[in-house]
Amino acid sequence: MTSHTTPAEVETEQRTIHNPVLPGFHPDPSILRVGTDYYIATSTFEWFPAVRLHHSTDLVSWRPMRGALTEKRLLDLTGAGDSCGVWAPNLTWADGLFYLVYTDVATFLSGYWDPQNYVVTATDPSGPWSDPVVLHGRGFDASFFHDDDGTTWMLSMVADWRPGRNRFAGISIQQYDRSARRLTGPEHMIFTGTAAALTEGPNLYRIDGWYYLVTAEGGTSWEHQVTVARSRELLGPYEADPAGPMITSLGRPDLALQKAGHGSLVSTPDGEWFLAHLVGRPYTPLGRCVLGRETAIQRVTWSPDGWPRVDGGIPVDDVPGPGAVSASPSASLPSDEADEFDSATLGLDWSTLRRPAGPDWVTLAARPGFLRIFGGQSAAGRQRPSLVARRVTAFRCSLETVVEFEPRNYRQLAGLTAYYNSRNWYYLHVTADDDGRPVLDLLACDNGRVSVVPGVRRPLTGGLGVGLRATFDGPSLTFAWAGRPGEGPWQDVGPVLDATTLSDEYAANVVAGEPEAWGFTGAFLGLWVQDLGAEGGFADFDRAVYRTW
Repeated sequence: MTSHTTPAEVETEQRTIHNPVLPGFHPDPSILRVGTDYYIATSTFEWFPAVRLHHSTDLVSWRPMRGALTEKRLLDLTGAGDSCGVWAPNLTWADGLFYLVYTDVATFLSGYWDPQNYVVTATDPSGPWSDPVVLHGRGFDASFFHDDDGTTWMLSMVADWRPGRNRFAGISIQQYDRSARRLTGPEHMIFTGTAAALTEGPNLYRIDGWYYLVTAEGGTSWEHQVTVARSRELLGPYEADPAGPMITSLGRPDLALQKAGHGSLVSTPDGEWFLAHLVGRPYTPLGRCVLGRETAIQRVTWSPDGWPRVDGGIPVDDVPGPGAVSASPSASLPSDEADEFDSATLGLDWSTLRRPAGPDWVTLAARPGFLRIFGGQSAAGRQRPSLVARRVTAFRCSLETVVEFEPRNYRQLAGLTAYYNSRNWYYLHVTADDDGRPVLDLLACDNGRVSVVPGVRRPLTGGLGVGLRATFDGPSLTFAWAGRPGEGPWQDVGPVLDATTLSDEYAANVVAGEPEAWGFTGAFLGLWVQDLGAEGGFADFDRAVYRTW
């Protein structure tokens, strides 16, 4: 990666937290410190590797790690619906083991979630992780709390499916026997939430003789917030902070960071406290968030009567890091990240849809220096898609690649996609015309309706290598193509497209108060190969370059 950071800027960045610290689709952060190492686990929904992990030693600079759940032994997302799959993982540590609790949510329909909770363990967050232990399925957003007396407790929201009932019934707790690897004893309801409602995302801490329960409330959009309640006893009763939410963006459409909520606490070795939480960055006030829900970090202070507080109760862009005394304005620095596909494994920023990357459909060994992707199902298929993609992390960014592809017929397609979910995407691709000759074309899918973008289709001649590029410029999306080697001259294809259809807000569809579809992820740029006739088609991609500015 090439950047234009000066030594002075590096020094500033080392002591200033620039939010969001994890840009793009990184929601529901669970933050943990072990010694001098910090880790954040975030939700991944229908994407592999499941449960994305990042590491830091200063809370400022974060590097991606390989995701925790990388194989079907640990998680099977075959058939997972859009924005189903892994919700709100929780990472803790006790007695030399990392504990990762995660929920696999199956549905939104008719008031059911069908959540199933699991826990895996490892001596190192890089793995390997143990076989999953099946926990209860009473609700989602499960977490572990390791008390000072050596006991471990599982918390989660309680889902009440019954018509007319509060579907977010509250937060329950039950003991987990670490030796026997099972839940034991009775379930206890310890908190039913505040008037903000939709109580979820529990994290429990024991600090100075108090149990502090940190929850998310208000839903995961504009009314989102972090609520803190405390009790002298583990099982309650819990009293909510009388000052109100610890952090929220509600009522402040002027803030760059919206949707502030779903947080977890961490302390430094020197006793400073911070809150990791999710945010969204709309392009216009309370508009659509193409980048999805991202992770930010705020400094926490303690009130004289023992409540953890964020200054002003709102999220800010720049925060003094550990040991820092002042913050400097953040700067958006241009960068290039080129993947030459010369490694034995996919780079850490790549994700795959609904199935882990494996030699049965994606390989870097078949042709050194190329990523070969064997074609899979259509966008509507939820069992065997062949999409390798990376998160959109900046308002202005692009991905370009060179694809070599010999389509046999119109059922075989390969190219570059700007993707949100199975119902909302754009796809610049190479396919075959009725006479068998290769052509370039552009498809758009809007709420499940697929159409051909007019004026793009053109025959391809002069070799099989074609350069493809997609560019986000705020709410606008454009595509371009070029002959090999894909370095220009680039030629725009098609009109300027609406990038905001690739957003949580656009994807959500509520009918008569019930969600028919939901949006919890974010936009991706990716390499997509479809072989709708299952005839063995594949495409080779020669490098991929992601740029932000």
